[in-house]
Amino acid sequence: MFFLKKFLSAFLLPPGLFVLALLLISFFERKKRLTYYTSVSLALLIYMLSIEPVKDALLTPLESKYPVPEKFQADAIVVLGGGSYSTGILKEDSMKRLLTALILHKRTGLPIVLSGGAEHLPDAEIMKSLLVELGVDRRDIITEVRSRDTEENASYVREICQQRNYKSVVLVTSAYHLPRAVFLFKKEGLSVIPYPTDFKRDLRYNLYSLLPKMSVLNDSVKALREYLALLSLRLPEWLP
Repeated sequence: MFFLKKFLSAFLLPPGLFVLALLLISFFERKKRLTYYTSVSLALLIYMLSIEPVKDALLTPLESKYPVPEKFQADAIVVLGGGSYSTGILKEDSMKRLLTALILHKRTGLPIVLSGGAEHLPDAEIMKSLLVELGVDRRDIITEVRSRDTEENASYVREICQQRNYKSVVLVTSAYHLPRAVFLFKKEGLSVIPYPTDFKRDLRYNLYSLLPKMSVLNDSVKALREYLALLSLRLPEWLP
C-alpha cells in the first residue's frame, strides 16, 4: 500500500505526469508514426533524467574530479553564490556553500570573499548578513557584488586578490560546478585550492529510486548545463 501511494503520487505530479501524458499521446496517436515516436522518445528522456541512477551517472564525472582536501594553505576562502530568491532567502546551493565556508573560516581564521551579484539583492550581501549573524567579524568578510556568472566571478575575484595580495585561495562551490569554476579561475591566473561541497549524488538505490522526481530532474539539468558550459569553454581550444 505504501509503495502504491508513492507510485501514484510520482505519476500524478511532474515530471511523472509529463511522462504519463506523453505515453497516452503516443497510444492514441500511434497511427501517426512521427507523433508516436516523438512522444515515446520524450517520455523516455524525461523519465531517465528524473530517476536517481541516471542523475548520479551524469553527476559523477563532475563531482568526483576534485576530492575534499584534508589540509591546505591559503590566504582566503572564496565562496561563489548559487542564487537567491527575491525575498532575500538563499537558494539551497548557496546555503550549502556558505555553511562550508563558515566551517572553514572557524577552522582556519581565513578571510572570506563572497562573490555573486543579482538584479534584486546580491547573493554576496545576503551571505554576508548571515555570516555576521552567525558570529563572523565583518572585517573578515569581503563582498563582490558585480558578477553575474562564473566567468565574472573569476575576473572580479582576481581584482580583489591583486588588491589584497592574496596568492592562493580556497575555492568553495558545489561539487558539480567546481570543474568549470576551477577552469575559469585558473584562466584568470589565480592559484586555487578546489573545495567541493553540496554533493548531489546519493549512490544508494532502492525501488523508489526508479520513480521520477522533480528534484532529481532538476539535478540532472544542472549536470547537463555544466557539460554544455564546459564544452563551450573547451571548444575554442579544439578548433583549428
